[in-house]
Amino acid sequence: MDERYVLQNAQFVTGHSADIVIENKKIIEITNAWKGVGALKIDCSGLHISSGWIDLHVHAFHKLEPYGDQIEEIGIKQGVTTIVDAGSCGSDRIAELNANKDSFKTNVFAFLNISRIGLSRTDELSNLDWINEEGIMNSLHLFHEFIVGLKVRISKSVVGKNGVEPLRVARDLSKKTSMPLMVHIGSSPPPIDEVIPLLEGSDILTHYLNDKPNNLFDSEGNPLQIFLDAIDRGVHLNVGHGTESFSFKVAEMAKTHKIGLHTISTDIYRSNRLNGPVFSLANVLSKFLYLGYPLEEIINAVTINAANWLRKPHLGRIKIGDIANLTLFKVQSSQITLIDSEGDIREAKKEIIPKGVVINGEFLTC
Repeated sequence: MDERYVLQNAQFVTGHSADIVIENKKIIEITNAWKGVGALKIDCSGLHISSGWIDLHVHAFHKLEPYGDQIEEIGIKQGVTTIVDAGSCGSDRIAELNANKDSFKTNVFAFLNISRIGLSRTDELSNLDWINEEGIMNSLHLFHEFIVGLKVRISKSVVGKNGVEPLRVARDLSKKTSMPLMVHIGSSPPPIDEVIPLLEGSDILTHYLNDKPNNLFDSEGNPLQIFLDAIDRGVHLNVGHGTESFSFKVAEMAKTHKIGLHTISTDIYRSNRLNGPVFSLANVLSKFLYLGYPLEEIINAVTINAANWLRKPHLGRIKIGDIANLTLFKVQSSQITLIDSEGDIREAKKEIIPKGVVINGEFLTC
């Protein structure tokens, strides 16, 4: 869409409304509501606008089961302009994912699984021979604009008898490549107190609100000291809801102790999109609205915060001269049933509903 058009009377999460004028894919003017001039006018009254939503943890390689899905189904159709695949592929297949992304409009980046086989099976770190350093180095060289970090899943079903050793290997690879880690935590072994001390500033800790026995809070609901120490080191907290990794109870503990929000993400793939409990990024955001977080803080967690971690600040702002990546959404008063990964059901009175996106300058409805 190269012609000049105007998003009229859109409301920012800060409360004020404005017209945003877009031409040749770029934002060329931000002006008072109803003052923008363009050949096409799109009335956004009653809608909020933000920079495009970023989902920092998805599974977007459609050829994989169970952890795969189509890019647009978890991207622009859900109001999400940028997705980051969280280690679906290792060096064996990262080229396929990189090529596949070019068929879609959603912006796509990826974490490279340190196991060359990726999620072609779910115990990808049970054999240390599957960690191929040469393959990793070659992938980082070929796809340096696409790969944003290394993914390592550290839970019993993934590592088998290897315990925390795959994370030690990942830490060494991180130092050699200057690539941060996204670290999945889950069931023990290895115990959480062996895992968290290995994370460093700029690493991502995903699934931090899970309620598995190996979680980050004690029996009294207090955060473990190793968790607080990691936060002090600058470790980035990422929700990564998923099928088994988000608990309302644990999220309430975190809120009580003023932990987070850094980034909210879905860990979405075909099954938990269609059958729940994830459904969509908007559904996950609605859970945080239910928990009492301010709308601005929630939206920052899928815009500014995510873009800054990616070192792509332009994706998290609305600024004249930038390529337009925007999300239009509504906060609707309605009775909605929300469910977490533990089957805990909550009844909410408001939900966040995406209504449209501007993706690299093109306006599309959701």
